[in-house]
Amino acid sequence: MNNPSTKIALVTGATRGIGLETVRQLASAGVHTLLAGRNYQAAVARTLELQAEGLPVEAIQLDVNDPDSIAVAFEHVQQRHGRLDILVNNAGVLIDDLKQGASGQSQAVWRSTFDTNLFAVVEVTVSLLPLLRQAPAGRIVNVSSILASLTLHAQPGSAIYGFLAPAYNASKSALNAWTLQLAHELRHSPIKVNAVHPGYVKTDMNAGQGEMDVAEGARTSVAMALIGADGPTGSFSYLGEVLPW
Repeated sequence: MNNPSTKIALVTGATRGIGLETVRQLASAGVHTLLAGRNYQAAVARTLELQAEGLPVEAIQLDVNDPDSIAVAFEHVQQRHGRLDILVNNAGVLIDDLKQGASGQSQAVWRSTFDTNLFAVVEVTVSLLPLLRQAPAGRIVNVSSILASLTLHAQPGSAIYGFLAPAYNASKSALNAWTLQLAHELRHSPIKVNAVHPGYVKTDMNAGQGEMDVAEGARTSVAMALIGADGPTGSFSYLGEVLPW
């Protein structure tokens, strides 16, 4: 078990992209960070690379779509650390056919998207919540997207108006709704729950078509993971800017 003064974080979907960079930045800030990945070998490989840089990183297998995997991860964290200070729900998918509209996506796309982007986040969070309650001041960061904003989708001329990735967009809107509901439930506790937009980041998800690198894309998640007692809860933000729901 680590020093009680050392924060313990877990980042899902962390073997590449924004998740991996979030691990790097949290560990660089002195947080003992669990690099969670569906593929344990990949998680170990990335962890060894970061450990070679002197960073306090630990690999953990976690398939967010597998209840048994979530249960095993809970037991691992409970036995090794006894608590969890930070949970970053980073894992997500975008599998829409962007050439089709809202009515052109298959039911399989809708279900798979919501399974990962919403239902898995709910299950992982609820499962790990007892560990977050054991921390002095738990932090939950849900990686959303500006594409979740109903306000901006309905606003002609906005940066996202007419951008149709319907299942992805709707799943992230639902994730934001879940964030608000959980934040309200936990409002009298020291746990803070927030949604973040990482930015339009060059990742495998968008075939490298973004406008910023992953280092910049991880900044909002890391900042919200490390907020103090005076920080927000039930917010949706990007680099300190509050975004419209």
